[in-house]
Amino acid sequence: MNTSAEDVVAPAPPPRGRGARVLDWFERVGNRFPDPVVLFLGALVATWVLSSLLAGRDFGLIDPRTQAPLQVIDQLTLQALAVSMVGVTQAFVAFPPLGMVLVMVIGVAVAERSGLVGGALRGVLSIASPRLLTPLVTLAALVGHVMSDGALVIVVPLGGALFYVAGRHPLAGIIAGFAPTSGAMFANFFPYALDAIVAGFSEIGARIIAPAYQVNPLGNYWLALVTAVVVIPVTWWLVERVVEPRLRDVAVDGDPELMPSAPPLTRRERHGLWVALMVTVALAGAFAWVVTPAASPMRAPDGSLTGAGSPVMQGLIPLMLVFTLVPSLAYGLVAGTIRNHRQVVDAMATTMSSMGYYIVMVFFAAQFTKAFADSNIGALIALGGAETLHALAMPAVVTIVGVILLTAVIDFLVPSASAKWALLAPIFVPMLMSVGIAPELTQAAFRVGDGPVNLMTPLMPYFPLVLAFCRRYTTGFGVGTLMSLLLPFGVGYLVLQTIMLLLWWGLGVPLGIGGRYVYP
Repeated sequence: MNTSAEDVVAPAPPPRGRGARVLDWFERVGNRFPDPVVLFLGALVATWVLSSLLAGRDFGLIDPRTQAPLQVIDQLTLQALAVSMVGVTQAFVAFPPLGMVLVMVIGVAVAERSGLVGGALRGVLSIASPRLLTPLVTLAALVGHVMSDGALVIVVPLGGALFYVAGRHPLAGIIAGFAPTSGAMFANFFPYALDAIVAGFSEIGARIIAPAYQVNPLGNYWLALVTAVVVIPVTWWLVERVVEPRLRDVAVDGDPELMPSAPPLTRRERHGLWVALMVTVALAGAFAWVVTPAASPMRAPDGSLTGAGSPVMQGLIPLMLVFTLVPSLAYGLVAGTIRNHRQVVDAMATTMSSMGYYIVMVFFAAQFTKAFADSNIGALIALGGAETLHALAMPAVVTIVGVILLTAVIDFLVPSASAKWALLAPIFVPMLMSVGIAPELTQAAFRVGDGPVNLMTPLMPYFPLVLAFCRRYTTGFGVGTLMSLLLPFGVGYLVLQTIMLLLWWGLGVPLGIGGRYVYP
């Protein structure tokens, strides 16, 4: 019996598992979620409307800033709208995270374009034995935080290439590079742009209660540094005990031309790295020579180097720029990647142009946070929430763990750390200040919860890029397989970082420079 093509019925696809259906649901919801710019615009409009509805009511709360009854200020009156219109530009240019981030970007741009960061990573990884590749790729990923998203483009494919050349499964190398880069963003050896961004938003939230409060960008640094040290062996164990056994039956069948290799350093690049190291040591020595004398103008009036009034702390971002820019220039000149000043300016301009979206987002975030503060809605939520927390009599530990878990849940749909904290800081920071929890501790809780879930959601902007890297080696590699390999890291990092924060807090060890646990 002859059967035409039209009579052939394609077999039904196999039923999708519950895990795949959950991922599909998150993908659908996330794709419908508004862009952060729209979220801030919506929050601004909501603040205006809510302030008009709440204005003139007696809430029975005393404003700690004025010791007078707290009143919500209507932002829809003609007078308030006129003041807002006049202050739009000032709110934007004076927004704390904007200047800090753009200044740091200048140095990072030259470090990336000169090849210093990539060369240093290749140099460290090229001398490793195959058995030590996992911890060294993890170390490179954590150090790569200074490049922000640029680390994903360099460390992740480099990890795969190095594992492949060493005879190990390349997908394990990709996982070893990607997991700590995106899942352990709090853990870092060197300060980077996100520290400044988060601190800026924390400072805005704190000033709802204390107008003169300052949050140091290194307020969580000591905890972040030790967490980075602990993340390395945890990642090492997960890669070699969990990931590689699961990859034994996964064939490496990609196109050889698409499988990147790890090129060795050239002689000029090696010389450039040594010169950059010597320049860094010289800068550190000069800095120590300047700040060591008790009468140094770099010290605060009380003689402190780390106090709020210290020029070192107030000028921390420019100092970080110098320590990034000068060694990068030295490397580029010796390695031959920088030949004239125009290349340096072009590197700065090109990277700065990529900040366009961030600048647009900051514009709307600045208008929202100003209206939120001017309306006193932030103070109302903070004081009302504080009274509720007092009434519930929950231990501070429970509150902090709640912030961590809530952040992790929100991370499923809003992977951007800066977008989340810009919305949450004006609520969480002053609310917890009102029950005696310092902004730096609240910020640390947010950063612990932010990141690990990035690994477990395909809504993370770079997730498709990592999947593409995997498919260079294994053509049929799917989203579900990648998710199953990353899930242990997401859960592990979340648990590890939470335990580290609670242990650090319990021991009373300083969170960072100027970092506090208790307010006031």
